[in-house]
Amino acid sequence: MGLCNTASRVRRAAVSVTVVAFALTLSGCAALGIGRSQAKEIAEINVSSPELRDGMPLPSEFSCRGRQGSPPLRWSSEPLPKAKSIAIVVDSHTPSESAVHWVLYNIPATTTELGPGAAESPPEGSGQAKVTSGKAGYEPPCNTPGSYRFTVYTLNDKVQAKEGGLPEILKEIADHTIARGRLTAVNIQ
Repeated sequence: MGLCNTASRVRRAAVSVTVVAFALTLSGCAALGIGRSQAKEIAEINVSSPELRDGMPLPSEFSCRGRQGSPPLRWSSEPLPKAKSIAIVVDSHTPSESAVHWVLYNIPATTTELGPGAAESPPEGSGQAKVTSGKAGYEPPCNTPGSYRFTVYTLNDKVQAKEGGLPEILKEIADHTIARGRLTAVNIQ
């Protein structure tokens, strides 16, 4: 029993370190050692979508070839009393580049789903960061082959970097994450 608990804690710490490393890599601060945070327990979130399937291609209507905008997403986890907000980060990793396609933050903690095109009409009180392209909102992926990750984070605070750049917002998300879940599409249909 003790060995299972230790393995679970190690796994959660590794997830936290990965989130922080990702945020710092995007910010260019990783090599400088700026903004390192302590590993912490991260709960799991189940992420699903009526339009996306984990490990399957991203439907072209949610890529730059379509007109649907952001896909619908649903999530659930055990109730977290410290939850103050939700954030969503969509990023891609292709043979030629990595990019962030959408960052939606300060979603009310009671929200458990977003409909299609939520980037065009985000939940009240939420904010959207400027992504890799410099545009705020959902920037549909174009490159295939690649992996497209739709990650939902539960945060123990709201993101305060209202006018902050992408690196600052990603770092705040990483620093306040108490739960995380992901749906990954592979390639574009």
